[in-house]
Amino acid sequence: MENFDDLIKIKTNNTRPARGRILISEPFLYDYYFHRSVILLAEHNKEGSFGVIINKPLAMGFGEVVKDFPDFNATVYLGGPVSADSLFFIHTLGVEIDGSMEIMEGLYWGGDLEQIKSYITIGRFNNDNIRFFIGYSGWFPNQLDSELQRNSWAVSALDADQIMKADPAGIWKSSLIDLGAEYSKWTNYPSDPGLN
Repeated sequence: MENFDDLIKIKTNNTRPARGRILISEPFLYDYYFHRSVILLAEHNKEGSFGVIINKPLAMGFGEVVKDFPDFNATVYLGGPVSADSLFFIHTLGVEIDGSMEIMEGLYWGGDLEQIKSYITIGRFNNDNIRFFIGYSGWFPNQLDSELQRNSWAVSALDADQIMKADPAGIWKSSLIDLGAEYSKWTNYPSDPGLN
């Protein structure tokens, strides 16, 4: 029988982390936030990395989580453990929203919050063109690189449409399958190997 280290020891793919790429957690990462998570990187540079978990929707409604906003029927996601009392968002309206930062073609990070509220009020935003996150995921300089060397993450890419319309329940598995046979094996491991 394979030991634990052999189960996740695979040849690291050549894709490097960068703004707009995704991180896919290895199957036995048991951290509350990162267990079987997919993280969209909003930034990766010599000063560190940050992004949001795109496959952990909260059970509470938008109005229960986000205060001082117009009524909006949107899903709120757990973005990560850092600044867990703050709201972050990605959207597809780009330069229409002042202060937005492009993180990949067709997908933007942040922007003017009052303008976001106004666009919600007039119906310019819906679940297909904006996603909200409570907290974010962050790494100090070189921390993410160290985690990649330990095979804690696989790096891949999705386009803006795939990110905004992804099924949160299936994106971890489908992203690994897209990486090929070595990574797709990760999808067959039980969530808790002690139950195997």
